[in-house]
Amino acid sequence: MPVKLAKTAGFCFGVNKAVNRVRELLDEGKSVCTLGPIIHNPQVVDELAARGVRIVEDPSDTPEGATLVIRSHGIPRATYEAIERLGVECNDATCPFVAKIHRIVAEHSAAGSAVLIAGDATHPEVLGIRGHGVQTDGEPPIFVFSNADELEKCIKNHQFLTTAPCIMVAQTTFHAEVWEKCAKIAKKHCTNLQIFDTICNATAERQREAIRLAQECDQMVVVGGKESSNTAKLCAVCSDYCPTHWVETADELNRDGFTVGQTVGLTAGASTPADIIKEVHCTMSEIVNSEALETKINNNEEMSSEEFAAAVDATLQNATDDKVRGLVVAIAPNEVQVEVIGRKQTGYIPASELSGDPNAVPADLVKIGDELELLIMRTNDQEGTILLSKKRVDALKGWETIVNAEAEGTVLDGTVVEVIKGGVLVVTNGVRVFVPASQASVNRMEDLSPLKGQAVQLKIIEVNTHRRHAVGSIRQVAQAARKEIEEKFWAQAEVGQEYTGAVKSLTSYGAFVDLGGVDGMVHISEMSWSRIKHPSEVMNVGDVVTVFIKALDAEKKKISLGYRKAEDNPWEIFKAQYPIDSVVTAKVVGMTAFGAFAQIIPGVDGLIHISQIANHRVEKPQDELQIGQEVEAKITAVDYERKRISLSIRALLPEEAPVVEEAPAVEEAPAEETAE
Repeated sequence: MPVKLAKTAGFCFGVNKAVNRVRELLDEGKSVCTLGPIIHNPQVVDELAARGVRIVEDPSDTPEGATLVIRSHGIPRATYEAIERLGVECNDATCPFVAKIHRIVAEHSAAGSAVLIAGDATHPEVLGIRGHGVQTDGEPPIFVFSNADELEKCIKNHQFLTTAPCIMVAQTTFHAEVWEKCAKIAKKHCTNLQIFDTICNATAERQREAIRLAQECDQMVVVGGKESSNTAKLCAVCSDYCPTHWVETADELNRDGFTVGQTVGLTAGASTPADIIKEVHCTMSEIVNSEALETKINNNEEMSSEEFAAAVDATLQNATDDKVRGLVVAIAPNEVQVEVIGRKQTGYIPASELSGDPNAVPADLVKIGDELELLIMRTNDQEGTILLSKKRVDALKGWETIVNAEAEGTVLDGTVVEVIKGGVLVVTNGVRVFVPASQASVNRMEDLSPLKGQAVQLKIIEVNTHRRHAVGSIRQVAQAARKEIEEKFWAQAEVGQEYTGAVKSLTSYGAFVDLGGVDGMVHISEMSWSRIKHPSEVMNVGDVVTVFIKALDAEKKKISLGYRKAEDNPWEIFKAQYPIDSVVTAKVVGMTAFGAFAQIIPGVDGLIHISQIANHRVEKPQDELQIGQEVEAKITAVDYERKRISLSIRALLPEEAPVVEEAPAVEEAPAEETAE
């Protein structure tokens, strides 16, 4: 009869954190109390009680000088306030996943949303979650249901839930399949609903694995305290597929309940310590192998020496501690050699197992004489050597930081170590975190390779505690930082302020300049006093330019920038250097039917009226002038307001003498005719 042990059996992250917190405080010599049993496992509670840990039901019962530990289930907000009011020294071991639910309920309840909680109304975790809601007139709009029928009834009795804003959360150990059914019902009836799937990843995976195991096995054994909610749910999901037995310890195993040839599955609740699981596993293996041995002997069956040894020694295989400490004695480019403390063996750490950064150089990470905590990967007894890993120890230590960061929204520092399909890998606290391409930068990047090697800040947005897999976002941190910068900018920005920034991009109508986290636009008309066809005639991407604010639209978050300087205004130059009656050399730049335009200086043109082109009558300007021709002209009038200048070539020319036409000769009549 083979025994199949679930991989996820035993302490979850939150429980392990709480129990270790109590043990650490005891090791420090402190007097410790827990607000209720630290976990729902009587064996662990008894072990801690033997070391002096007291259980109190109210913060006021905490003895003077003792440290009060809040268990992983969490507590209501009012209890936190009481602890603070009493001045009790407190150590909060609330599971980060539970703390996250507290924040969700507090935030949305304060905003006026009703709250639906899937869970056991009497369970400490649910009482804690409920205690973070906002009460209205003494009646909190918070409802607890344990199954689909109770949810249907709740919505029917409180019709306002169908239209009012409301949220739905779940106890971290809630039955995953029941949650899915309830979510469908809530979506169907509640039109203004937000659903937060707050079932712990470890709990959901534990339930899924238990179901798979129950489907494969003839019987299931579930180990855990009888007060444990998640253990009860494991029993419930397993019993749907095969006979299931719930035991707290190996002593409760029914030795006559197992049949040779059957397959038995073994799993355990999140509050079951490893030593109890191991004891149950060993006892089951002993029962199984003893029965197999007895059956073969009774049936006079032949057994090989290997079968006999395996049957007899099955319960004698004890796991050993796989962590050691090593003293660095040599460093090579591809590995580090250590002297394993307490063992007569040499240890080797491959460069790939020294750090989560594949580009790290061993000599940059450690030096001779360093003492390192290491994990044994493989032992070669013949050669007397041990293959070790520092990277994995660092990752184990850093994982708690990662999980806490996800629950608390903490910003972490890391380094991009690799660009892979779909995103990048960032090492933070010794853990490799996957950052999808969509979360790798504020602006979408087609090529992520420039990020490799960069120091970055990121938030953890998803964790899978079973697979120890984490997903992060660089973008969220960058966006938050940008928002903070924007708020500071708009709080002090005024028209006329000058900034130095880099040109980020060009368009046909202008250039966008980074003012230090906030972008502004220089319109093409503000780039030069001369007429230009494209911004690239003045600026290029990457250029550092000095600009000033011309206009602000705080509502639309738009900033108009100026680039050209007042002192470079050609009209100001003209005004200072060219008074009326000045003679200038101007270049003909345009023709019209009524005259020609001539450039006096770049940016300032004047009009030579057709009547002022020559000292004689001109039919059209082209008869006397051509584009590009330079002429001497006199400034005869200036309208600064309308920016119009009148020029005259004729004023510099001598007036031509008027053409005098001779009168026609008068014919004289013949004398003889006159005489007559």
